[in-house]
Amino acid sequence: MSDACAVDASRLLKRLAALGSQANKDGMARYGINVVRAYGVSVAALRPMAREIGRNAALARALWATGVHEARILACLIHDPLGLAPGEAERLVRDIDSWDLCDQFTNKLVRRVPGARAMAREWLGDEAAFVKRAGLSLIASLAVHDKASPEPVFGEDLAAVAAVAADARQPVRKAASWALRQIGKRGEALRRAALGTAARLLDGHPDAAWAARDAIAELQRL
Repeated sequence: MSDACAVDASRLLKRLAALGSQANKDGMARYGINVVRAYGVSVAALRPMAREIGRNAALARALWATGVHEARILACLIHDPLGLAPGEAERLVRDIDSWDLCDQFTNKLVRRVPGARAMAREWLGDEAAFVKRAGLSLIASLAVHDKASPEPVFGEDLAAVAAVAADARQPVRKAASWALRQIGKRGEALRRAALGTAARLLDGHPDAAWAARDAIAELQRL
């Protein structure tokens, strides 16, 4: 990390601290966000800062290294997806300790990285809760943003999600439901496929059945 980036990160931390509030922090905690190292700054307040900064991979790394919750979200917003070093995403995902940071990481940064789907499939096999959630969250994000992959690829994603849906940890099972729903929203054929996958999960593990019921409730309304 350069001295200049460290200084810039320090200045940004002061701005973040000034934007934070205990009331916001308490609200974040009520939504299950890990606030141990948070200032209480909303993502809406971080977006103008990200636009002001622009893409800056070096500064993103310096912000991430601070360990501050909002600084890491800001890092996801300004990092250059094509500037990730080999193995960097795999190292960063190990630091994630909250569902909201996980989803910003996957949706704002990693989904734009070449080979994102392969990373998602790898992370699904990990036993760490937020690494597994990252895999599910990334699949959900790709279901929305990947306009190039053919339909069978998303069918494979459904099978991959179903294989890990039996997880009692709330961040994981909620993400499993989310991934099923997002795939099902791509079109009628995938909606039917997602409903079929969810129906099969109903007769299995209770936690997989929870994710299935949650997905079915939304997909049946489409």
